Amino acid sequence: MIQIPQAFSSTYAQARVKFLEAAATAGLTITSFSHPLLGKEAEDLAMDVALDGSPDAKELLIVSSACHGVEGYCGSGVQVFALHDQEWRDKAKAAGVAVLYIHALNPYGFSHLRRVTHENVDLNRNFQDFSKPLHEATANPGYTSLHDLLLPKEWPPTPENIAACADWMASRALKDSKNPDEASGLRAFQQAVTKGQYTHANGLFFGGNAPTWSNLTLRKVLRQYAQKCEKLAWIDLHTGLGPSGYGERIFACNDDAAAYARASRWWGNAGSPSGETPVTSIYNGSSASAFLTGLMWMAAYEEAPQAEYTAIAMEYGTQPVNEVLSALRADHWLANHPEASPELATQIKAQLLAAFYTDTDVWKGQIVSQARQSMFQAVDGLKS
Repeated sequence: MIQIPQAFSSTYAQARVKFLEAAATAGLTITSFSHPLLGKEAEDLAMDVALDGSPDAKELLIVSSACHGVEGYCGSGVQVFALHDQEWRDKAKAAGVAVLYIHALNPYGFSHLRRVTHENVDLNRNFQDFSKPLHEATANPGYTSLHDLLLPKEWPPTPENIAACADWMASRALKDSKNPDEASGLRAFQQAVTKGQYTHANGLFFGGNAPTWSNLTLRKVLRQYAQKCEKLAWIDLHTGLGPSGYGERIFACNDDAAAYARASRWWGNAGSPSGETPVTSIYNGSSASAFLTGLMWMAAYEEAPQAEYTAIAMEYGTQPVNEVLSALRADHWLANHPEASPELATQIKAQLLAAFYTDTDVWKGQIVSQARQSMFQAVDGLKS
């Protein structure tokens, strides 16, 4: 067993070494899928996969990190700690549940301190059928109306830009709502910005116009490891929404009542100070997340159709949503303005990292304890 802070890293390169060493020490076979580009430190990039358990297991749990690159600082720490956690490994082994760790779904973003892939694509909006015209449900006129405001010609935004964004929110505020975000229009702003958009390739939350490297590689992983199980569970680790340190369990399946009830039975009853951790949903508006399109977990249905599928995204809070969105705006502005001064670039990258990773021992302890609990619950659920 290692101490919780030791499981976390200050760079992707360090995180990858810790993961590979932990998997090797645990005696696991590692498969690495090399990325075509290099990292920030000219290091090799890869989606690394380690299976703990039988490849023929009837029940499989996936624990994945860095779907949104920079969020991998959190997710990698959870995975590294789990590989050193003998009590956890014994729990899964005794139940006959195999655990598949997918480290760095988006290694480029992890290394380069970006949330998106090297194609400037939000991986969790990229799982569309691009062989056909995109369905009208993917249209996002709200984003189109905001694009130029979100990415102005200069950064930081001018007072005029700030006022224009405030006016946009005010025009969509629900004055009779008891929810402060709805009453201020912030929720409408979040929905428009984060839903996913497929029209502005240099913009925020761009879903792409073709499957990304990470999309195609993840599908290879699922075909290799998830086509023999009868039951499949998935915990995908995220950060950036909700109260600091709290791990919201967001339902990560199709809008299916039976799957939602099953996920709620598995994960919804213990752990928070109030004694419960409700499984929230983007479908009924209970989640801190907006309704999204092109979600990554849809690949589970396509690549492992034989399995009963149950999943959550563990979404850990860091900063207020308006500060997180501001950090994302700044990072996308920087990507579109390589001529920016080194001082401003450094400031923006530090702002982005802070929006998705709280580098304190207290926060890390909250993250690991809640992830560990959700993993134990997943094993019990798979065997129920």
